[in-house]
Amino acid sequence: MPNYRRYRVLGGAYFFTVNLLERCSNNLLINHVESLRTVVRETRKRWPFQIDAWVVLPDHLHCVWTLPEGDDDNSNRWRLIKQGFSKALPMTERRSAVRVARGERGARNAVFGIMSSGTAAHVDYCHINPAKQGLVGRVSNWPCSSFHR
Repeated sequence: MPNYRRYRVLGGAYFFTVNLLERCSNNLLINHVESLRTVVRETRKRWPFQIDAWVVLPDHLHCVWTLPEGDDDNSNRWRLIKQGFSKALPMTERRSAVRVARGERGARNAVFGIMSSGTAAHVDYCHINPAKQGLVGRVSNWPCSSFHR
């Protein structure tokens, strides 16, 4: 089992990328973005955090959060989001025999890093990503983004 070392800062700002287990030709996230939004809203009621930026793409998402002062527990927040989203999905997704045997669905582990500086650059990265991926010509045309706030 890997022993990941997480850099934790109480009340820090974190940049995350979360990928689907199966990314190839998979639109699961945008097809079920309302379920994801609901789960995030419910998680924030129990475990508050500020959303500085968020973009949902077909097979992955990027976001920037700021945790409350004195709090560095982003892991439990992601556990609840991934668990709630997976449970909200209809049982129609394509899963390999290995994933079925393990009971795996939906999103895999979040990749994240703390931002000591440059929060604006990470926010910009979230917002520009749909255009970078070739999904839209203009950032403002992507509906699943906090750019519209």
